[in-house]
Amino acid sequence: MEISRHFLSVAGPKGERRVHYRRCGRGPALLMVHQSPRSSAEYEPLLRRWGEHFTCIAPDTPGFGESDPLPDRQADIDAFADALLAFLDAAGLPLVGAYGFHSGGIILLAALRRQPRRFTAIGVGGYAVWTPEERALFAGGYLPPFRPQPYGEHLTWLWNRVLEQTWFFPWFAAEPTMRLSVAHDDPVRVDATVRDMLASGDAYRVGYGAVLAAPRDVPPPEAETPPVLITAYDGDPLQAHIARLGPLPRSWRAHPVATPAQHQDESLACLRAHPAPTPDRVAESADEGFARVRTDDFDGLIHWRGPLASARVAVPGGSAALDEAAAIDPPGHGLSDPWPGEPPTTLHPWAEALASVADHPRWPLPPVGDPARLFPDLSPDRFGSYLTRAWSIVRARHLFRPWYEASAATALPFDPADLAPERLAREHRALIQAGPAARAFAAALQSAPLPIHQGDAHVDS
Repeated sequence: MEISRHFLSVAGPKGERRVHYRRCGRGPALLMVHQSPRSSAEYEPLLRRWGEHFTCIAPDTPGFGESDPLPDRQADIDAFADALLAFLDAAGLPLVGAYGFHSGGIILLAALRRQPRRFTAIGVGGYAVWTPEERALFAGGYLPPFRPQPYGEHLTWLWNRVLEQTWFFPWFAAEPTMRLSVAHDDPVRVDATVRDMLASGDAYRVGYGAVLAAPRDVPPPEAETPPVLITAYDGDPLQAHIARLGPLPRSWRAHPVATPAQHQDESLACLRAHPAPTPDRVAESADEGFARVRTDDFDGLIHWRGPLASARVAVPGGSAALDEAAAIDPPGHGLSDPWPGEPPTTLHPWAEALASVADHPRWPLPPVGDPARLFPDLSPDRFGSYLTRAWSIVRARHLFRPWYEASAATALPFDPADLAPERLAREHRALIQAGPAARAFAAALQSAPLPIHQGDAHVDS
């Protein structure tokens, strides 16, 4: 099933906040809340399956994915629950079923306590009830600051932190008693979480901290609430917490299961038994979004922002989210979907795809240098070295053109502010996202007839 993506402005106590969400399917409204430090991207396979039964709406929670963080750096679980309820208000969803995994479930149960009549039923995958000793352990080092460093030192920590989260829980407790049975070293799976952490930056500590500090949020046994099902599968460190839940309301059930598939099947059955109304529409913003584009070569979503009449096409390896008020991410770049196969190295397929979004976008000039050297292979590897390679590239791009020829003859004038770690971090994320599409787009621009180039500066290379 097709997944669409949208932005929505949501009112808050200190002004509007941008929320990004994914949507899939049709039928009763189902809200899906991801775990920390992930984004709604982790639910894409589940969205396609459950979209057969529901209108699935999966927002990025505040500070994760593409959603703005909450303004309060000390925000607690109630603030995150209120932000979720405000999203439902803005989206036009007065009543929903809901599903959340780990911290997503914690946020949902806090929202249930605050507005129980907003939910028909809730499915939860693993619900944490921490002991005082565990809380003290987390406070000692679970959420260190994550801030870009001049030479990319933070990326070495990030890769190993995400990798070893699957080996030990908590991730920093490398002790025999803390080992997990679900350990793996799959670079693609690690990279998915790394990308979400790069999107969040240091804001990850606010959302993660709120769920780690959240109290047990279970109503008394006599409470009347919508049905809630809590399950956790073998290997989930929160499976043992089911025994800590204590007495539950009559409409609640909690038990361990053997596999992730069993957890999802039981959650689905519970949610289907208590459907919410089918929404007529789900609100979205009009000043930024995603166009569904179908051509002979491309079939996917292309991200745009601002007035399309003045939109600039992002440069190879760049993103519309960087600087331009009105811009388009070409396929494979920024938030746009990748090419279904090998990205084309001639300009016509790129121009045809973007013509479906804007009539006369402004194109960048071709980059200076060999596309294969400007944009080398940055596929995830077992040791995460692709992250530091990409950082070295975006730093050198401000100093030399082309970046791979460091000499007096290729030196560029630069402002030291160009090397600010925060700026490099944004460019680094864009380069990682683009991958092989950046190399192909650079080659396509170099192959094009001159009149199509409407930019006013060379591509940084």
